[in-house]
Amino acid sequence: MKVLVINTGSSSLKYQLIDMNNEKVLAKGLCDRIGLDGSFIKQTINSCNEFKKETKLNNHNEAIMETISLLTDSGIIKSMDEITAVGHRVVHGGEKFCKSALIDEEVIKAIEECIILAPLHNGPNMVGIKACREILPNVPMVAVFDTAFHQTMPDKAFIYALPYSFYQEKGIRRYGFHGTSHKYVAQRAAVVLNKQFNTLKIVTCHLGNGSSICAVKNGAAVDTSMGYTPLDGVAMGTRCGSIDPAIVTGLIEHDNYNAAMLNDLLNKKSGVLGISGISSDFRDLDEAAKKGCERAELALNVFSYQVKKYIGAYAAAMGGIDALVFTAGIGENNSDIRKRIVEGMEFVGIEIDDEKNQARGIEIDVSKPNAKVKTLIIPTNEELAIARETVSLLNNFKHDSADKSYFCEKERVH
Repeated sequence: MKVLVINTGSSSLKYQLIDMNNEKVLAKGLCDRIGLDGSFIKQTINSCNEFKKETKLNNHNEAIMETISLLTDSGIIKSMDEITAVGHRVVHGGEKFCKSALIDEEVIKAIEECIILAPLHNGPNMVGIKACREILPNVPMVAVFDTAFHQTMPDKAFIYALPYSFYQEKGIRRYGFHGTSHKYVAQRAAVVLNKQFNTLKIVTCHLGNGSSICAVKNGAAVDTSMGYTPLDGVAMGTRCGSIDPAIVTGLIEHDNYNAAMLNDLLNKKSGVLGISGISSDFRDLDEAAKKGCERAELALNVFSYQVKKYIGAYAAAMGGIDALVFTAGIGENNSDIRKRIVEGMEFVGIEIDDEKNQARGIEIDVSKPNAKVKTLIIPTNEELAIARETVSLLNNFKHDSADKSYFCEKERVH
């Protein structure tokens, strides 16, 4: 069974073709600058043989066609008939989806209704879905939502202290993101620890240019740092994270900022870039800090301190913590950041071994032998998680074609 995993952006399309019989990545690639000058497609086969082709990609339909042509021309598949299913990453499912969904007209309509919540992401996601359905009309497709894993949060965790009508009428609430990654590494942590997933209290830290923390109790997400949008939570590469909202009104009133200017400021010019004035790349900040740059050091400290606070808060919210997981680009590869985050957390049982903590990009327990809390590095694999979700849903659908349990039935307080 070969599953094509699609992650569509406004002018890009990432893909992986995975043989689910052995979970081997047969090929992965990127169609970039779709609809722009200088568009190209590049593909890697068996993690080593890379091919790049500059070609005009006017739209996502052409990108999908080019992807399939490249897969067949390179001999990865003989024809598109070998593609058993397509799994699509969809950023926002709102409250409509509590898990992955087999795509049909009803699901498409529900996804389109969520575009208002994530216009920069869901719009392109829908373009990719419609392009695939047009080119592969007989291939079943599954939508895997970044927000779905967080739908188990209780209302006390997701409600904002705004007039309740804002939630009822506008859907303004905490949604959370990176759910596919948080779910994957939390479940993997249970395997590593040889424990039942539904018995553990886990804090997962997805740390990259975009970062979020998640509290997972007894197999379900109970809180997460990102909110109505991916702007909330810890300071990130260029995003500000949680700030006093009066800062925004002050900028509007006293500095004549408009919505576009604020969006640019808070999403693209803030975070560790804004603090350091140097870069949003933590590798650059590490290097600058070692050379004595105080603002680079400050940026690293602010980020680490904020992550530490979330870990402590979530341990309190869950009534304890069994495991702490680091994942994504920074979480998997930056030993200094990990050390900064856990420093001083011995009181909750988090203690790491400095030598083990030098590991990069591998699955490893970096705890001290007698630490009460296990601290793990677990590389995330969102594409594999999407492929697994796709296979699981299709297998279930064979047994119950009427199953629509992926639609949430959330009752709101009146």
